[in-house]
This record gives sequence, C-alpha cells and structure tokens, in this order.
Amino acid sequence: MAQEGHVVSLSKLCQWLNLPRRTVYYKPKVRQRVINHDLAMRVKLALERFPTYGYRRLACVLGENRKPIQRILQLKGWQVRKRPQGFRPRARSLPSVASRPDERWATDLTHVWCGKDRRASLAVIIDCCTREILGWRLSDNGSSKTAEAALEEALVHRFGALGRIHQSLALRSDNGLVFSSRHYTATVKAYGLTQEFTTPYTPEQNGLVERFFRSLKEECIWQHRFESLGQARAVIGRWIQYYNEERPHQSLGYVAPRAHPLLAA
Repeated sequence: MAQEGHVVSLSKLCQWLNLPRRTVYYKPKVRQRVINHDLAMRVKLALERFPTYGYRRLACVLGENRKPIQRILQLKGWQVRKRPQGFRPRARSLPSVASRPDERWATDLTHVWCGKDRRASLAVIIDCCTREILGWRLSDNGSSKTAEAALEEALVHRFGALGRIHQSLALRSDNGLVFSSRHYTATVKAYGLTQEFTTPYTPEQNGLVERFFRSLKEECIWQHRFESLGQARAVIGRWIQYYNEERPHQSLGYVAPRAHPLLAA
C-alpha cells in the first residue's frame, strides 16, 4: 500500500485486521537458564558412578531438590532416552506384591557371561514387600540345585536356620523346568512354603524379579567384563549388598530395602 501511495497508520491496520497493537509490538523475552556449575559437577560425578539413574534417584543420592537436577540433565543433554511403551495387557492374577514382609517371595533365574567359565546361572529370592534380596546363588550349573541353594540361603537369612516354617509364605515363580521340577517342588513343600506359578507368557506377573534383573544388568553386569566365575560372584555380591543396604528404591520412598519401616517395626 505504501508503494501505491496509500499511507495507513499501524493502528488503523490493526483495527482493520482486528488485531491488538500490543501483539504487533510484542517481542518475546529469551530466558537464559542459569546452571549451578558446582551442582552440575556433582551431578556429573554421580552419573559416572550411576550412569542409569534418573533425576529423581540422583536427587536422592545427592540430597538435592529434583527440579535443579532435572534442569541440569535437560540442558546438558545427560538424560537417558526412554523407549516408547506400547499397549501391554495386564495380568488378571494377583500381582507379585505383599503388604508385609515374608508374605510372598518371588524367584527367577537369569544368565551371566563369565569369560573363561562361560555362561553361568544366577538365581535370586526377593521379598515382594521390602524388595530385599534374601538369597542368591551364581553357579555354572543351571539345575534346580542352584535355585534350591538360593532358597535355603533366604530361609537362613530370614529365619536363622533351615527347617519347616510355621507361617503362611508363598513363593512365586514362572513355569520353567527348574521351578516345576519334582525335586524343587518337593524342597519348597518340605520347608512349608506354598508354591505359586505365573500364567504362561506373562512375565509381568513376576515383575519384581524381572525389574531387579534389569537394574542388576544395567548397573553392574553390563558395566563389567567378567573373566571368571569367581570374579563375577565377587562383583555381583558387592552390588547386591549395596542394593540391599544403600541403593534408594523408588517404590519404597527412596530408601534402601533393609531400611524398610516394616522391618524396623
């Protein structure tokens, strides 16, 4: 319009276009997000020790508020990208949780590569209430004896000795050959535990053990190249002790399993 000789004020143009003048004059302010460099250094050191931790667990470890930790991870690009989660049908049976200690235990097996000793089997027993690892056994033999040794270690740890227990305690597992074998089922029955199995093809029904194995592999096993079975036992043993006594657990309010309030009671 100005080239054609028609001079129109800006306010008139805004009136014709039904546009507020402040919208035309508005210039967005660029906020510079300031990083606390001392805190960022502490976060970096914590990430070097715990590379899979998110901002909530890092804030718990460092004793800081979550928001500054989250801001540092976002601006530095240190956040771990999560895989997209699709639809997953939920199991209809009881979940592997409990309202009190020693109400339900869960067990499972996984494999660990041990260098010259090749593949070994790791069996664990977890308390579904406190999330504490009560017993574990790493062996080059993936038979029922490995799972039985982990169970017996859990019984000694919790009750002080081996023998038939005189309380209601369920032991959950999948339908693998080890846990459904005659020898293992007879051992569970002899100690007075009630054995229960998950529905086939539903690992989420034994989700506590599955989630523990994920944490163990991400934070311990995959960060080492084991040369022997003995080295794997030592490293995994130290991590399980750290898991039970120090590692903050999200579902427990960021306290360690052995600091569970029901255990103190």
